Amino acid sequence: MRSTRAAAAGAVTLSLVLAASACGGGSATGGGSDDSPKTLTYWASNQGASIEIDKKVLQPELDKFEKQTGIKVKLEVVPWSDLLNRILTATTSGQGPDVLNIGNTWSASLQATGALLPWDAKNFDKIGGRDRFVDSALGSTGAQGKDPAAVPLYSMAYALYYNKKMFAEAGVSKPPATWDELVAAGKKLSKDGKWGLGAEGSNPSENIHHAYVFAKQHGADFFTADGKPDFTSDGAVTAVKQYVDLMAKDKVIAPGNAEYAQNQSVSDFAKGKTAMLLWQSASANLKSQGMSEDDYGVAPVPVQSGTPGTGKQVNSMVAGINLAVFKNTDNLDGATKFVKFLTSDDEQKILNKAYSSIPPVKTAQSDAAFASPANAVLKDTLAKSAVALPQVADESQFETAVGTAIKDLFADAAAGRAVTTASVKAALEKAQQQMPAA
Repeated sequence: MRSTRAAAAGAVTLSLVLAASACGGGSATGGGSDDSPKTLTYWASNQGASIEIDKKVLQPELDKFEKQTGIKVKLEVVPWSDLLNRILTATTSGQGPDVLNIGNTWSASLQATGALLPWDAKNFDKIGGRDRFVDSALGSTGAQGKDPAAVPLYSMAYALYYNKKMFAEAGVSKPPATWDELVAAGKKLSKDGKWGLGAEGSNPSENIHHAYVFAKQHGADFFTADGKPDFTSDGAVTAVKQYVDLMAKDKVIAPGNAEYAQNQSVSDFAKGKTAMLLWQSASANLKSQGMSEDDYGVAPVPVQSGTPGTGKQVNSMVAGINLAVFKNTDNLDGATKFVKFLTSDDEQKILNKAYSSIPPVKTAQSDAAFASPANAVLKDTLAKSAVALPQVADESQFETAVGTAIKDLFADAAAGRAVTTASVKAALEKAQQQMPAA
């Protein structure tokens, strides 16, 4: 994608970045042209155990697309720790890819920049129609009442992965269904240099995913009905404290996990250093690190009552990856063809199988390849007990502000500093003050 005039030159805060219209000036030909019909640049998110594994998964498919269309795709796999900042920089500078993966929770925030191609009925028709996609996935593609800013690519849900051998050795007969059971099991499993549960304490997005679900279970949200931040309600404070207390009070998460942000908790689980893992669609990642599917079980994430469902029984956010097109691409026709290719039935089966995710395309999801016990848990969760994160323009600031506050609370826990209700509320109040609408 060619350079365009920076639409928010001099922006110094995230709120200003997101308020800017990224493509206000457009390219030399007004944006959305087809000046480079034989090339595309694609930013893929790091879905596998490493960037190199992602390249091995994706490059054969890109070669296949080039053979079919004559369009060469230049691939860059971007780590999650860098992806949002890279995208935001691209929306203001105009120097970015033609097609990119985005976390589905960012859809409304990136939609608000004006940088992404809206998927109206005409554009959906070019890739086979909107009704090809499952409703839960479409619910995380942008603000309600607006044309989606992206289309679903991979659908995921959180599940509880548990090490069968470690459970048997500790005398834990079944996976925990409630949080009390999880803590009790975790304490039995945390011994001899091994720990009950892994976490990514320095990853703001992971922190948000868990805290948001916990808040739902306590009857709370982080935003009011009209989209204003509400970070310090009793339910939100209780949710964050409950999560951090898994390290601070319950001692079932290793203090070193406070520094994890690059999927180290998945590697620890694969190596038998931790007995449980709360993760999105982890099977392919674990397999790539040498863990047999016979070594672990998969169960729904615990809830307060033990029975997942709607309302306070929610146990996952609607996780997933969306595929977006920059509106000022040099190759709009090619970018649209590439989206159609990646969301085709065949590619959906190949890619989602490789990443142990669930196809958001209905016909691909029904394939026998996605009928494993692990996938059954994920599909059931997505259908019955998962909710989308807030589809508001300030969602990415929310992830940054609250996710970082939780990161700091984990650092306190790791250092032995007290994590109290008062300190959690103060941290969340400070985070709310960082929000544009505060």
